[in-house]
Amino acid sequence: MTRWGRIFLVLAAMSGFASVLAGAYARHGLAGASAQDWMKTGSSYGVIHALAVFAAVFVARIGGRRGLAAAGLFVAGGVLFSGSLYAAALGAPAAVLMATPVGGLALMAGWLALAWACLGIEKTT
Repeated sequence: MTRWGRIFLVLAAMSGFASVLAGAYARHGLAGASAQDWMKTGSSYGVIHALAVFAAVFVARIGGRRGLAAAGLFVAGGVLFSGSLYAAALGAPAAVLMATPVGGLALMAGWLALAWACLGIEKTT
């Protein structure tokens, strides 16, 4: 496995951890409804895209060379999208939410890159 593949897998695992932590904190530690919603949204997108990173690295491993590009977009998008929602829920200035749509675009680009990577997988049978 490539160095970047390992790095993306570690980051995805950490994102999964942060997503579960954020979801639990939204349920048990936050009082405001909008803060809870931001944290829950960030948590659900975070865990989904952590798993998407694992899929992208797997696709790269079986021959879809562009899979690592998808993994990078998922990681960057997760940091920007979920991270900005977490920060806003924890009291950061509202300006931090300007990163949310940029992160969302990176996540969407990651899905397109993953589809493109899948087209590059050679038939092995």
